[in-house]
Amino acid sequence: MLKSFFTLTHLTTGFIAVLVGFSSSAVIIFQAASSAGATPAEISSWLWALGLGMSFTTIGLSLYYRTPVLTAWSTPGAALLVSGLSGFSLNQAVGIFLFSSLLITLCGITGWFQLMMRYVPRSLASAMLAGVLLQFGMNLFVVLESRFLLVGAMLLVYLFVRHTWPRYVVPLALLLGLGVAYAQGSLQLDSLTWELSRPVWVTPEFSLSALMGVGLPLFIVTMASQNVPGIAVLRANGYQTPASPLISLTGLTGILLAPFGGFAFNLAAITAAICMGEEADRDPKKRFLAAIWAGVFYLLIGLFGATVAALFAAFPSELIMGIAGLALLGTIGNSLAQSLTESDEREAALLTFLITASGMTLLGIGSAFWGLLIGLAAHHLQQRKQRKSRLENSA
Repeated sequence: MLKSFFTLTHLTTGFIAVLVGFSSSAVIIFQAASSAGATPAEISSWLWALGLGMSFTTIGLSLYYRTPVLTAWSTPGAALLVSGLSGFSLNQAVGIFLFSSLLITLCGITGWFQLMMRYVPRSLASAMLAGVLLQFGMNLFVVLESRFLLVGAMLLVYLFVRHTWPRYVVPLALLLGLGVAYAQGSLQLDSLTWELSRPVWVTPEFSLSALMGVGLPLFIVTMASQNVPGIAVLRANGYQTPASPLISLTGLTGILLAPFGGFAFNLAAITAAICMGEEADRDPKKRFLAAIWAGVFYLLIGLFGATVAALFAAFPSELIMGIAGLALLGTIGNSLAQSLTESDEREAALLTFLITASGMTLLGIGSAFWGLLIGLAAHHLQQRKQRKSRLENSA
């Protein structure tokens, strides 16, 4: 086990997952904290709480279930907080975090969430996953236009190494990309300083208007836009990990760390998909090791929040978008193939894929939820029509 843990592919896959997740949404965390009036020390505490919470849940759940379970902060939730916390104190914000996390915990403990997910066919889960990830695959070629040498070099490595050393194709592409970026002077590493984050306790205050106006929407957005896709990613990749314990633990973690800035913890979807592809390991039973490495990097974010934020900011955005697209190509292809396998589920899966890929937002809830909801409606209507047809033919 120790030898297989320290493999380059597991380490780099975990790093890429954290790199993509952190760099794409960290700025929203800073904005949300600032909206609540947080000081620099309190913002650092938010990163401490979020990093440690994601680290312990990711490592603990992945080890226990031997499944690549990645947790994350709620990016849509953070976006909601940017505007929602305006006019509320930081103490009231903590009350909002506790209320939302309590509702998430209840969903897990009661089993409501797991019961709901039993009615989601694998084809629809795969279609939703493909729709969520499609933009990452397309962005690979969008940034190729603006940074041809940087992204083109990574793409060439992928094309030539993919069939000879498939386990090392993404790490090699990342290393070459970093080399090209350094040679071009695109890595801004001069301002890096080592600084430990420290927890800052904020006593919660509860306001009915805050709980109903921000806490309840935060709960709904986190469940619909994060936990539903998170479970769907697991199912689409063949992992039947029980949903209730995963949801319960993320909710409990939020309750414990809310006073320090842990506003919401949930299952990851996009970053989890990176750790579930063949690039992480050909053996699906060993891919949880990539998730454990992601948990290690989450821990570093928590301990050195300010330093890690500066490090990730030093990477060119085109490098991050390029390596994310390369790491997810296999998962996108497999998801599309699985979603269209069953002819009687193809229309519902196509609807799920197109709606999810559209990126639409309705009632403050993202396209993944609506894609799955409308796809499920189409699927059950089709099933009902087929049952009625069979009854008429047998009569």
